[in-house]
Amino acid sequence: MNRLLEELAQRHRNAAVNTYPSSERICDFSRQLMNLLFPEHNGKVITSPESLGAAVQDIGRLLEGLLLDIQPALPGGAANLAGQFMEALPDIYRHLVQDAEAIHLGDPASSNPYEVIRAYPGFYAIGFYRIAHVLYGLNIPLLPRIITEFAHAKTGIDIHPAASIGSHFCIDHGTGAVIGETTVIGDYVKIYQGVTLGAASVDKAMAKSKRHPTIEDHVVIYSGATILGGETTVGHHSVIGGNVWLIKSVPPYSRIYYRSNDVTALT
Repeated sequence: MNRLLEELAQRHRNAAVNTYPSSERICDFSRQLMNLLFPEHNGKVITSPESLGAAVQDIGRLLEGLLLDIQPALPGGAANLAGQFMEALPDIYRHLVQDAEAIHLGDPASSNPYEVIRAYPGFYAIGFYRIAHVLYGLNIPLLPRIITEFAHAKTGIDIHPAASIGSHFCIDHGTGAVIGETTVIGDYVKIYQGVTLGAASVDKAMAKSKRHPTIEDHVVIYSGATILGGETTVGHHSVIGGNVWLIKSVPPYSRIYYRSNDVTALT
Protein backbone atom coordinates (compact mmCIF):
# COMPACT_ATOMS: atom_id res chain seq x y z
CA MET A 1 0.00 0.00 0.00
CA ASN A 2 2.82 2.41 0.81
CA ARG A 3 4.29 1.94 -2.66
CA LEU A 4 0.89 2.62 -4.23
CA LEU A 5 0.54 5.81 -2.21
CA GLU A 6 4.00 6.96 -3.32
CA GLU A 7 3.18 6.30 -6.97
CA LEU A 8 -0.15 8.10 -6.64
CA ALA A 9 1.54 11.06 -4.97
CA GLN A 10 3.95 11.33 -7.89
CA ARG A 11 1.06 11.05 -10.36
CA HIS A 12 -0.79 13.87 -8.58
CA ARG A 13 2.36 16.02 -8.57
CA ASN A 14 2.70 15.47 -12.31
CA ALA A 15 -0.96 16.35 -12.82
CA ALA A 16 -0.48 19.57 -10.84
CA VAL A 17 2.09 20.85 -13.35
CA ASN A 18 0.10 19.70 -16.39
CA THR A 19 -1.73 22.80 -17.52
CA TYR A 20 -3.82 21.04 -20.17
CA PRO A 21 -7.44 22.23 -19.86
CA SER A 22 -9.90 19.86 -18.29
CA SER A 23 -11.99 17.59 -20.48
CA GLU A 24 -15.05 19.36 -19.09
CA ARG A 25 -13.87 22.75 -20.42
CA ILE A 26 -13.00 21.26 -23.80
CA CYS A 27 -16.37 19.53 -24.14
CA ASP A 28 -18.17 22.66 -22.95
CA PHE A 29 -16.56 24.60 -25.81
CA SER A 30 -17.76 21.96 -28.29
CA ARG A 31 -21.29 21.90 -26.85
CA GLN A 32 -21.56 25.69 -26.88
CA LEU A 33 -20.40 25.78 -30.50
CA MET A 34 -22.90 23.11 -31.56
CA ASN A 35 -25.67 24.94 -29.70
CA LEU A 36 -24.76 28.19 -31.44
CA LEU A 37 -24.76 26.57 -34.89
CA PHE A 38 -27.90 24.55 -34.17
CA PRO A 39 -30.09 26.20 -31.52
CA GLU A 40 -32.51 23.32 -32.00
CA HIS A 41 -30.37 21.52 -29.42
CA ASN A 42 -31.07 23.76 -26.44
CA GLY A 43 -33.71 26.23 -27.59
CA LYS A 44 -31.48 29.23 -26.84
CA VAL A 45 -32.49 31.49 -29.71
CA ILE A 46 -30.51 34.60 -30.75
CA THR A 47 -32.15 36.56 -33.54
CA SER A 48 -30.26 39.84 -33.85
CA PRO A 49 -27.18 39.80 -36.11
CA GLU A 50 -25.31 41.91 -33.55
CA SER A 51 -25.94 39.42 -30.75
CA LEU A 52 -25.05 36.50 -33.02
CA GLY A 53 -21.82 38.23 -33.95
CA ALA A 54 -21.02 38.69 -30.27
CA ALA A 55 -21.81 35.03 -29.58
CA VAL A 56 -19.47 33.92 -32.36
CA GLN A 57 -16.73 36.11 -30.94
CA ASP A 58 -17.31 34.55 -27.51
CA ILE A 59 -16.76 31.10 -29.02
CA GLY A 60 -13.50 32.30 -30.53
CA ARG A 61 -12.35 33.68 -27.19
CA LEU A 62 -13.36 30.44 -25.46
CA LEU A 63 -11.18 28.46 -27.86
CA GLU A 64 -8.30 30.90 -27.52
CA GLY A 65 -8.49 30.49 -23.74
CA LEU A 66 -8.19 26.72 -24.10
CA LEU A 67 -5.25 27.05 -26.45
CA LEU A 68 -3.43 29.52 -24.20
CA ASP A 69 -3.29 26.78 -21.56
CA ILE A 70 -1.27 24.59 -23.94
CA GLN A 71 0.67 27.30 -25.76
CA PRO A 72 4.09 25.54 -25.47
CA ALA A 73 2.69 22.50 -27.31
CA LEU A 74 1.15 24.48 -30.17
CA PRO A 75 2.61 25.05 -33.64
CA GLY A 76 1.71 28.76 -33.46
CA GLY A 77 0.16 31.45 -31.32
CA ALA A 78 -3.13 30.65 -29.58
CA ALA A 79 -4.87 33.73 -30.97
CA ASN A 80 -3.72 32.95 -34.51
CA LEU A 81 -4.86 29.31 -34.32
CA ALA A 82 -8.21 30.27 -32.82
CA GLY A 83 -8.62 32.79 -35.64
CA GLN A 84 -7.90 30.12 -38.25
CA PHE A 85 -10.48 27.84 -36.68
CA MET A 86 -13.11 30.57 -36.70
CA GLU A 87 -12.41 31.25 -40.38
CA ALA A 88 -13.31 27.59 -41.02
CA LEU A 89 -16.62 27.90 -39.16
CA PRO A 90 -18.72 28.63 -42.29
CA ASP A 91 -17.42 25.41 -43.89
CA ILE A 92 -18.13 23.40 -40.73
CA TYR A 93 -21.70 24.73 -40.69
CA ARG A 94 -22.21 24.09 -44.41
CA HIS A 95 -21.01 20.51 -44.06
CA LEU A 96 -23.28 19.85 -41.10
CA VAL A 97 -26.34 21.22 -42.88
CA GLN A 98 -25.55 18.86 -45.77
CA ASP A 99 -25.05 15.97 -43.33
CA ALA A 100 -28.43 16.65 -41.70
CA GLU A 101 -30.10 16.67 -45.12
CA ALA A 102 -28.35 13.41 -46.09
CA ILE A 103 -29.45 11.69 -42.88
CA HIS A 104 -33.03 12.92 -43.35
CA LEU A 105 -33.18 11.74 -46.96
CA GLY A 106 -31.46 8.46 -46.06
CA ASP A 107 -33.82 7.44 -43.28
CA PRO A 108 -37.52 6.86 -44.06
CA ALA A 109 -38.25 7.23 -40.34
CA SER A 110 -37.05 10.84 -40.33
CA SER A 111 -39.81 13.46 -40.49
CA ASN A 112 -37.57 16.43 -41.27
CA PRO A 113 -34.02 17.75 -40.78
CA TYR A 114 -35.09 19.35 -37.48
CA GLU A 115 -35.70 15.89 -36.04
CA VAL A 116 -32.28 14.78 -37.29
CA ILE A 117 -30.52 17.75 -35.69
CA ARG A 118 -32.43 17.41 -32.47
CA ALA A 119 -32.47 13.69 -31.91
CA TYR A 120 -30.17 11.66 -34.15
CA PRO A 121 -26.93 10.37 -32.59
CA GLY A 122 -25.33 10.12 -36.02
CA PHE A 123 -25.68 13.85 -36.55
CA TYR A 124 -24.39 14.54 -33.04
CA ALA A 125 -21.27 12.42 -33.61
CA ILE A 126 -20.60 13.94 -37.05
CA GLY A 127 -20.98 17.44 -35.60
CA PHE A 128 -18.29 16.91 -32.99
CA TYR A 129 -16.12 15.16 -35.57
CA ARG A 130 -16.33 18.13 -37.99
CA ILE A 131 -15.22 20.52 -35.20
CA ALA A 132 -12.42 18.21 -34.07
CA HIS A 133 -11.21 17.56 -37.62
CA VAL A 134 -10.51 21.26 -38.21
CA LEU A 135 -8.61 21.49 -34.92
CA TYR A 136 -6.66 18.37 -35.87
CA GLY A 137 -5.75 19.96 -39.18
CA LEU A 138 -4.25 22.89 -37.24
CA ASN A 139 -1.93 20.40 -35.48
CA ILE A 140 -3.48 21.06 -32.09
CA PRO A 141 -2.61 18.07 -29.90
CA LEU A 142 -5.03 15.90 -27.90
CA LEU A 143 -7.90 18.39 -27.81
CA PRO A 144 -9.53 17.03 -31.02
CA ARG A 145 -9.40 13.47 -29.68
CA ILE A 146 -11.06 14.52 -26.42
CA ILE A 147 -13.88 16.14 -28.42
CA THR A 148 -14.61 13.07 -30.56
CA GLU A 149 -14.30 10.73 -27.58
CA PHE A 150 -16.89 12.84 -25.76
CA ALA A 151 -19.27 12.26 -28.66
CA HIS A 152 -18.26 8.59 -28.70
CA ALA A 153 -19.25 8.25 -25.04
CA LYS A 154 -22.60 9.93 -25.76
CA THR A 155 -23.52 8.07 -28.95
CA GLY A 156 -21.45 4.89 -29.19
CA ILE A 157 -20.11 6.18 -32.53
CA ASP A 158 -16.32 6.32 -32.64
CA ILE A 159 -14.86 8.67 -35.28
CA HIS A 160 -11.16 9.53 -35.15
CA PRO A 161 -10.66 13.27 -35.73
CA ALA A 162 -7.97 12.59 -38.36
CA ALA A 163 -10.33 10.62 -40.61
CA SER A 164 -11.21 12.39 -43.86
CA ILE A 165 -14.97 12.46 -44.50
CA GLY A 166 -16.63 14.08 -47.51
CA SER A 167 -19.93 15.90 -47.79
CA HIS A 168 -23.48 14.58 -47.21
CA PHE A 169 -22.33 11.88 -44.80
CA CYS A 170 -25.14 9.76 -43.38
CA ILE A 171 -24.89 7.55 -40.29
CA ASP A 172 -28.13 5.63 -39.75
CA HIS A 173 -28.53 4.57 -36.11
CA GLY A 174 -24.77 4.28 -35.73
CA THR A 175 -24.21 2.60 -32.39
CA GLY A 176 -20.97 0.65 -32.50
CA ALA A 177 -19.74 2.29 -35.71
CA VAL A 178 -15.95 2.78 -35.80
CA ILE A 179 -14.08 5.02 -38.26
CA GLY A 180 -10.32 4.78 -37.88
CA GLU A 181 -7.62 7.40 -38.05
CA THR A 182 -6.55 7.12 -41.70
CA THR A 183 -9.94 6.30 -43.17
CA VAL A 184 -10.90 8.27 -46.27
CA ILE A 185 -14.63 8.59 -47.04
CA GLY A 186 -16.01 10.27 -50.14
CA ASP A 187 -19.25 12.18 -50.68
CA TYR A 188 -22.78 10.79 -50.20
CA VAL A 189 -21.66 7.75 -48.19
CA LYS A 190 -24.10 6.01 -45.86
CA ILE A 191 -23.20 3.62 -43.06
CA TYR A 192 -25.30 1.76 -40.53
CA GLN A 193 -24.73 0.64 -36.95
CA GLY A 194 -21.85 -1.63 -36.13
CA VAL A 195 -19.82 -0.81 -39.24
CA THR A 196 -16.06 -0.92 -38.69
CA LEU A 197 -13.69 0.92 -41.01
CA GLY A 198 -10.58 -0.30 -39.29
CA ALA A 199 -7.01 -1.51 -39.47
CA ALA A 200 -5.67 -5.02 -39.53
CA SER A 201 -3.31 -5.72 -36.65
CA VAL A 202 -0.05 -3.92 -37.46
CA ASP A 203 3.19 -3.16 -35.69
CA LYS A 204 3.39 0.09 -33.72
CA ALA A 205 6.10 1.24 -36.13
CA MET A 206 3.41 1.49 -38.81
CA ALA A 207 1.38 3.99 -36.77
CA LYS A 208 1.96 6.74 -39.34
CA SER A 209 1.06 4.61 -42.36
CA LYS A 210 -2.38 4.44 -43.97
CA ARG A 211 -3.98 1.58 -42.06
CA HIS A 212 -7.68 2.12 -42.71
CA PRO A 213 -9.79 1.76 -45.86
CA THR A 214 -10.88 4.20 -48.52
CA ILE A 215 -14.59 4.44 -49.25
CA GLU A 216 -15.42 6.20 -52.49
CA ASP A 217 -18.51 8.31 -53.30
CA HIS A 218 -22.09 6.99 -53.07
CA VAL A 219 -21.24 3.81 -51.14
CA VAL A 220 -23.71 2.15 -48.74
CA ILE A 221 -22.36 -0.11 -45.98
CA TYR A 222 -24.92 -2.10 -44.00
CA SER A 223 -24.84 -3.01 -40.33
CA GLY A 224 -22.09 -5.12 -38.90
CA ALA A 225 -19.83 -4.93 -41.95
CA THR A 226 -16.09 -4.85 -41.25
CA ILE A 227 -13.72 -3.32 -43.81
CA LEU A 228 -10.03 -3.42 -42.92
CA GLY A 229 -6.71 -2.26 -44.28
CA GLY A 230 -5.10 0.82 -45.73
CA GLU A 231 -4.87 -0.72 -49.19
CA THR A 232 -8.56 -1.63 -49.25
CA THR A 233 -10.75 0.58 -51.45
CA VAL A 234 -14.48 0.25 -51.92
CA GLY A 235 -15.28 1.59 -55.37
CA HIS A 236 -17.91 4.24 -55.84
CA HIS A 237 -21.62 3.34 -55.98
CA SER A 238 -20.95 -0.01 -54.26
CA VAL A 239 -23.13 -1.73 -51.68
CA ILE A 240 -21.53 -3.74 -48.86
CA GLY A 241 -24.03 -6.00 -47.14
CA GLY A 242 -24.47 -6.66 -43.45
CA ASN A 243 -21.82 -8.70 -41.62
CA VAL A 244 -19.47 -8.75 -44.61
CA TRP A 245 -15.76 -9.09 -43.70
CA LEU A 246 -13.81 -7.26 -46.41
CA ILE A 247 -10.00 -7.06 -46.55
CA LYS A 248 -9.43 -6.44 -50.26
CA SER A 249 -10.56 -3.80 -52.72
CA VAL A 250 -13.72 -4.05 -54.77
CA PRO A 251 -14.37 -2.11 -58.00
CA PRO A 252 -17.06 0.54 -58.51
CA TYR A 253 -20.69 -0.64 -58.61
CA SER A 254 -19.89 -3.84 -56.65
CA ARG A 255 -22.55 -5.68 -54.65
CA ILE A 256 -20.95 -7.67 -51.83
CA TYR A 257 -23.19 -9.77 -49.58
CA TYR A 258 -22.54 -12.25 -46.81
CA ARG A 259 -23.87 -15.74 -47.39
CA SER A 260 -23.86 -18.50 -44.80
CA ASN A 261 -24.24 -22.17 -45.69
CA ASP A 262 -25.13 -23.07 -42.16
CA VAL A 263 -28.38 -21.19 -41.67
CA THR A 264 -31.48 -23.22 -40.96
CA ALA A 265 -34.79 -21.48 -41.26
CA LEU A 266 -37.15 -21.84 -38.31
CA THR A 267 -40.76 -22.58 -39.19
